[in-house]
Amino acid sequence: MSLLPFFSFGTWILLIIFICLFVWYGSVTFGVFEKLGIPGPKPLMYWGTVTRHNPIYYIADTECAQKYGRVFGLYEFRRPMLAVMDPDMLKTILVKECFTYFTNRRDIYLNGDLYDSVNFAQDDHWRRLRNTVTPSFTSGRIKEMFDVMKNYSHKLTDSLRSKVHKGLTDHEITTQITTMLAGYELSASVLTFLAYSLATNPKVMKRLQREIDSTFPNKESIQYEALMKMEYLDCVVNECLRLYPPLLRLERVAKETVKVNGATVPKGMAVMVPVYALHRDPEWWPEPEEFIPERFSKENMQNINPYTYLPFGIGPRNCLGKRFILVLIKLALVEVLQSYSFSVCEETEIPLKMSNTGILDTVLPIKLKVVKRPDGGKTVTQDTDGEKQAPASSAHI
Repeated sequence: MSLLPFFSFGTWILLIIFICLFVWYGSVTFGVFEKLGIPGPKPLMYWGTVTRHNPIYYIADTECAQKYGRVFGLYEFRRPMLAVMDPDMLKTILVKECFTYFTNRRDIYLNGDLYDSVNFAQDDHWRRLRNTVTPSFTSGRIKEMFDVMKNYSHKLTDSLRSKVHKGLTDHEITTQITTMLAGYELSASVLTFLAYSLATNPKVMKRLQREIDSTFPNKESIQYEALMKMEYLDCVVNECLRLYPPLLRLERVAKETVKVNGATVPKGMAVMVPVYALHRDPEWWPEPEEFIPERFSKENMQNINPYTYLPFGIGPRNCLGKRFILVLIKLALVEVLQSYSFSVCEETEIPLKMSNTGILDTVLPIKLKVVKRPDGGKTVTQDTDGEKQAPASSAHI
């Protein structure tokens, strides 16, 4: 007896046709990059290159860059996607030819009621929205909103103060730092990673606190102009944004087939900028995994190619709220560090295990210790790092 099921001849023909169509449809888009001479991982039918390297997509971008170079081809399931990390190409795509060929982001048809927001709008619709919204984020307008921002930073400090006064024990570490910072929705992620970076780099934190104490002695009220002039604060925030960028990838879609620095980008091709990987390119960033704020000092800024540092994108379609977010982050951080310090505790995860989500996040909540600075930031004894400090009460968050 045959092990094969008994079907009529016509049924077998239909089954074979179905299998052929299934295989063809699952792989018909593959081979694009081979024809263009662009390297990349080999795709799997229907699945493309998803999880071919690391299951965490932005870490996979880093591994692909190390293996294939600064321009490589990926397949997001069946859809080809050109990954670009070359600074000269990025200048063309994100700035020079933004209005001509690379105006729009990819439309994944999941935007819902946000389809006409400035983030997802296209072509003339986007230009009109951008011109309307941009004046709301000028330096002058942000300065006008500064007092409102200070109210939120006061709430953050009050929350920390209440936790310190409770005198929590090691067994009562239940509050997540992300929860503590939940009021800063857009910048909560950056503030969380800033706190972690400072806790794991105490010398950096002490130097920053010295700048804070000299700029606003005796916990003076924070003023906008003085805050914006704080050089080391700017270095610390920039370095955190390099290591933990809020935008893990940037995307544009080619309106027409175009050559960019010798590479052909077909019409409709999604062009992806792997920001997380770009910020860890050892040629641009020596010791890329180390937290070194001095990279962004005034003396070194001239050595940084602007197309290798894209935490908020660049060009006409960069993040509109960039200035607002940076001011909010700096204000919150300074107000907290005037009175408190961050340090690691037994439950602090080092190194962090990252999650595979759309925004940068960790698998487990980041847990740190909050230490009250003596005399609210006043100094009384000399420590080994040059800052005067006295024993401090503490709480865990």
